[in-house]
Parts: sequence; C-alpha cells; structure tokens
Amino acid sequence: MGELNFGRILRRTALFADRTAVIDLGTGHEGTYAQQLERVGHLCGVLRGLGVSGGDRVGVMAGGSHVYVELWQACLAGAAVIHPINNRLAPDELVHVLTDSGTTVMFVDATFAPVVAGLRHRVPALRDVVLIETSGETDASVDSRLGDLLAATDDRALPAEPDDDAMAVLMYTGGTTGLPKGVVLAQRAVALVIYRMHIAAPLNGDPRFLAFLPMFHMAAMSSWGLLLVTGGTVVVQPAFVPAHANEAIRDHSITHVGAVPTMLAMMLQDPDFEPSMFESLRLVMYGAAPMPAALLNRAMATWPALEFFQAYGMTECAATVTALDPEDHRRGGDRLRSVGRPCVGVELAIRTAGDADPVATGEIGEIWVRCDSAMTEYWNQPEMTAGSLVDGWYRTGDAGRLDELGYLFLEDRVKDMIVTGGENVYSIEVENAIGTHPAVKQVAVVGVPDETWGELVHAVVVTDEGAVTAAELGAHAREQIAGYKVPRSWTFRTDPLPLSAAGKVLKRALRDEAASS
Repeated sequence: MGELNFGRILRRTALFADRTAVIDLGTGHEGTYAQQLERVGHLCGVLRGLGVSGGDRVGVMAGGSHVYVELWQACLAGAAVIHPINNRLAPDELVHVLTDSGTTVMFVDATFAPVVAGLRHRVPALRDVVLIETSGETDASVDSRLGDLLAATDDRALPAEPDDDAMAVLMYTGGTTGLPKGVVLAQRAVALVIYRMHIAAPLNGDPRFLAFLPMFHMAAMSSWGLLLVTGGTVVVQPAFVPAHANEAIRDHSITHVGAVPTMLAMMLQDPDFEPSMFESLRLVMYGAAPMPAALLNRAMATWPALEFFQAYGMTECAATVTALDPEDHRRGGDRLRSVGRPCVGVELAIRTAGDADPVATGEIGEIWVRCDSAMTEYWNQPEMTAGSLVDGWYRTGDAGRLDELGYLFLEDRVKDMIVTGGENVYSIEVENAIGTHPAVKQVAVVGVPDETWGELVHAVVVTDEGAVTAAELGAHAREQIAGYKVPRSWTFRTDPLPLSAAGKVLKRALRDEAASS
C-alpha cells in the first residue's frame, strides 16, 4: 500500500461533501460528494455480496450514467478490477473479451441486456448479469436488478486502500491479430494519470464538465477523475448527440468539455447551433485524433477567450502522455500541428523501428514512452507484452519526430492504424474480416482524409468483375467486426495490388489513389 492508489483519491472527496458531484441528464439524478461516497460504498457492498473480490474482473456495458461513474469508482476503490466494455463490439469480439478476461459479473443497461443474453451461452464463466436500471420489470435476460441488490444490502463500507501495484483496470483495445487485446493498468497508473492531468490542466473555479465520451474509454475517466481533485461537477449525458451537447452546455452553464475533433465539428455544424451557446465555456479539451486546422482556427476566432487543450496518449499508458496547453494554442504557429510536449513524469524517445537506435532531433522514427502509468502487460499475451515493453519503455507503434523544443509531431502510424472519429481501427483486423469472403482475392485497407471524421476506412478489393458488391462485403465484415471498423468507401479492381520489392503491399500508393479519386 502507498500513496498512488485510487482509494486515497476517492476518500479525499469528503472535503467537498456538500458540493454537487454529478448531474445525470439521462435519469435526472443529482448528488453531492457525500452522497456519491455513500453510493460507491453501497456498490462495494453489492459486489461483495455477489462474491466479488479485489482481483475479480467486473464488466460494464452501458451508456453514460451516474451509475457507470459509481461502478468505475467502486471497482477502482479496490472492490474489483473494472472491465469497461466497448458497446460497439461485434458478437464474436464481445465473446472474446468476456472469455479472455474471465469476467464473472457484468453490469448492463436495458439497451445491452438483450445483446449479452444472446451470447451468454458462449461465455460459461459469466455467472451474474445485473441490470443497472433500478425500476421496472426484470426479464430473463438478466439475473437481477441493481436496485433490488442495493435494497437487500446493508454493507456500505469502502474496501481497504488497494496496493499501488494491484491490478485496477482491464481494458481491451484494437488488435493487430484480428481480436482486441487486454491492457492491464495498475492502481498507480490510474492515480498518476489523474495527478498528471491535474498538473497539466487544473480544473479550478467551480468547474462543470460535460461528459459525453463513451465511458469505456480511458479518456472518459478524465471527465470525472479530474474533478475529484478540486470538487467540481460532472454533467453526464447517456451518449453523444450534437444538438443535445450544445443544449447541455447552454442550459447547465458548462465550463469544460472534452471531445474528439469530429464531435466538436458536428456540434458546430448542427443547424440549431448558435455561438452564444458556448458563452459559459472556459476550456475545450480534445484528443484521440488531430484537430483539422480549419476547425481549430474557426473555433479560436469565434471565441477568442476560450482556451484549448490537446492531449495525446494511448490506453497502454492510461491515456495522456503529452499535452498542448492553452498557452501553446495562443502562441499558434507550427506547434499547433504538434501534440505538445511530455507531461510531468513522462519521457519520450524517437527510435528507429528496426534496431531501436535513437534518431537525431527532427528525424522521424517510432515513438517510445517511459512513464510509471504504463500498462503492466497485455492480458494473456506474454510475447506481445515482451515486444511492446522494453527496458521500461513502451513502444507505441506510432511514428513521429521531436523538434528542438521537445514538441512531438505525429507523422504516420507504424501499425497502419486508422483514426476515424477518435476511434482506432487497425487495418489488418478489417482486412482479415473482408478476406474471409469467398469472392475476395486480395484486400488492403487504408485511411483516407475526411473533414468530419479525420479519416475514413477505405478498402481496396481485388475480385472478379461483378462478383461481389460493397454492400455485400460490408454486411459480411459487420458480422465479425464493430460497425465503425467497416469501410465507408470501396475500390474494386481486377488486377493485383501493387507490391514493393520485398513483396509487401504498397499502401501509401493505395492511400494516395483513394484520396485523389
């Protein structure tokens, strides 16, 4: 036990007992920090009643709500290891993450209860499925309702503070082998990233943070995790809807918001949007994808007093490792194309992809990160872990360069990862799904630029003329991968894909062709 665990951060919120901790726009729930501590302790009691102990994985598959926030906090306090599940996974992917993780207890909302019920027979270790909604009928798709479990449980004690090195989070991220891989984060990783973000972007002055990012992302944890330090209010929306987000900012005097650039673009493009809706905003935090220059320039010109903060990171490092702060944005210039400089406690290195030698300042290489918030391992993947964690460094697989002032510029993705709407898509995963169709001879998947989404997933398919349609291939792929990974545009050809001298597909040439067509 030490100082770097979430339990200590949570207990400190007693200092803000009478302040409003959360407003849930989906349910109408509103609670103070004292009430939230009570509810989190009660959830810990429910988990103990379900036979869950600190190292057991507890899955959550639901839209945003105050209950989801409280489940995060109860698990991180030491009651369990939280396994937040991407609710857009295809059935085969969902079965994989539940089986691979050894998840035994799962919390779902009414939207996803039928999804889990339909595949539960394929996950025999899953013994309890609990419906988050506290009222209404309980059908056969779940074992119990959270409201009933709370009513039957008098146990309201928080667990003892967990050990700093104890497993806290198991979060699955896109994999290059065709299935998501589990990232293991320790207690110290969670605590450090909260402290790191507080240093980089302190949310002072009675902040009200609008949270609409999916709660299965590490970045979403910042929306409520940061507020625990200063006693601010998180306003939770069940899901992102541009018009609803704009209305919430106006109606609830939101001061801070976190979004991927695609979301911000959609908010500004909403037909009912008016600049006055953003009058209460003080800071926009963005990340997960580069902000298009035109969008950033428009926003900064429309609201000169509004500050912007960009974060770059990855699940494997508990999210943020670099930051482009408001002062950087005000200075403008070339640095706006960067993702900022390393946060406190983070070290970056740019190395050659092959022999991992350092490169000169300004040269492009693979980005390596060293920090105490890095993952412990890829769950059940020792070889992949050994290839990614080297002598205390995490190899990101991203390519970039550092300038003489230490600003990091992303240049390419070593792993051919596509970022569309802030979601990471690995091309080989999509290629594997499409390639199982009997009419497909060859397939290559690349990202093409898009003003709204940042990038779109594009597939180049070699097949006999007229043998298969884009709609057929899209439906075929959707059976195996999540919808956002399915290509949005297609090129069909009868001649083979271009290859390099080493026999590899020339994806850069395909990317250029697709972008110019």
